[in-house]
Amino acid sequence: MQFNEKLKQAMQQLGITQAQVVGMTGIGKSSISQYLSGKNVPSEQRQKDIAVSLGLASDYFEKESAVAKVNIKADGDSVPRVDVAVVAKLMHMNHNTIRKGLQDGVFPWGYAIKTSENRWCYFINAVSFQEIEHITL
Repeated sequence: MQFNEKLKQAMQQLGITQAQVVGMTGIGKSSISQYLSGKNVPSEQRQKDIAVSLGLASDYFEKESAVAKVNIKADGDSVPRVDVAVVAKLMHMNHNTIRKGLQDGVFPWGYAIKTSENRWCYFINAVSFQEIEHITL
């Protein structure tokens, strides 16, 4: 199975859109579009980075199996996530500091999306957080 097919399959199983992949990975919209169309294939390192950003095993795209499976948490979340308050406590930081860091794109394991003038939606990838910060949840 080609990279673009595996990426499409993962997106479908995770229930995420191309825009969400862009936000979760930090890779530009045009690059993701080229990956999905098969016009371009990312390097092995970038494939690993994409997999981890999506909450998948780092070797997800390297596997030769015809059908790749995405592990989905039993609680219904398609990508394992961590609450801002939990991360703040684990990192011994104020939750507002974590929120501001996510808004500013400082933390590689999460992001914030502005949903209205004064509202933000926060996402922290549990797998990326554990791997990058070396903190077990």
